[in-house]
Amino acid sequence: MNITFRQLSYFIALAEARNFGRAAAQMHVSQPALSVQIKELEAQLGAQLVERQPRKIVLTPAGHELLRHARRIMEEMRALQLSARWQKGLAGKLTLGVIPTVAPYLIPVALPLLRTRDTSLELGVREARTERLLNDLGEGLLDAAVIAIPSHMDHLVEEALFEDRFLLAGSEAQLSALDGQTEGLKPTELNPDRLLLLEEGHCLADQALEVCALKRSQTRVDLGASSLATLCGLVAEGFGLTFLPEIGLKSETASTGHLAIRRFEEPQPRRTIGLVRRRLSRDDGWFRDLAEILREAGESLLDQARRASPPGA
Repeated sequence: MNITFRQLSYFIALAEARNFGRAAAQMHVSQPALSVQIKELEAQLGAQLVERQPRKIVLTPAGHELLRHARRIMEEMRALQLSARWQKGLAGKLTLGVIPTVAPYLIPVALPLLRTRDTSLELGVREARTERLLNDLGEGLLDAAVIAIPSHMDHLVEEALFEDRFLLAGSEAQLSALDGQTEGLKPTELNPDRLLLLEEGHCLADQALEVCALKRSQTRVDLGASSLATLCGLVAEGFGLTFLPEIGLKSETASTGHLAIRRFEEPQPRRTIGLVRRRLSRDDGWFRDLAEILREAGESLLDQARRASPPGA
């Protein structure tokens, strides 16, 4: 039996595309060439892997079993190919994914620290929602990602970076109306009719709903805002209230001069920001080094936020 990596990569593409034509286009080969490789793979294994239907293919039980093994084999091969890149720790080329509610605040602070550490480091940053980052990480398109953890994924290694508390942001008039209503400001006591959140798919919105014990249908989400900057601009003008992570306080108050904020009572709602990588990827120190730099950048932002709005003040 002489199964090749090419055959496995073609099979994975076919299994994901469910169509010979689309899989061939993805692999930049002709459809007959891809079909020949799949037939040879079936012959070598002595099993039918796909059922060929008019417009799609369906994996057989043997096909599903092979897909599971093929993905693991290809992942291990990618890890082997990358291993030489990390022989000297954090150096060379690094592709980092970051969720949108962290990237615009953390990356500008972290970049100078990374450059100071190694001016030859070639860094690529991809900003996307958690689901997309985890998918790209699994496919080997990213080396690591900054997300809210835990991810609840066994194939990932996680390193906590910092605790990012949620602040309540709005106009001074809106927030002043809440002062004195209770002994302390509680997320569960907010009026859902006044709460604006990011559009569906953002983990920050899901976390905000969780701490408020709300369902999305109970909040004002008709605006479909896709960035915290948009929400902060809206609430600063009196269009409701929103949650602002501590790491974004300096940036958003600077760009929206009349944005007011309040802290919740203890225990303040928060999220844990962490760095994740594939468990199979080789770590010669680069992951720890990267985590230390990102943690330093995050802690500096949190320190600024807590000086501007001291907890318990």
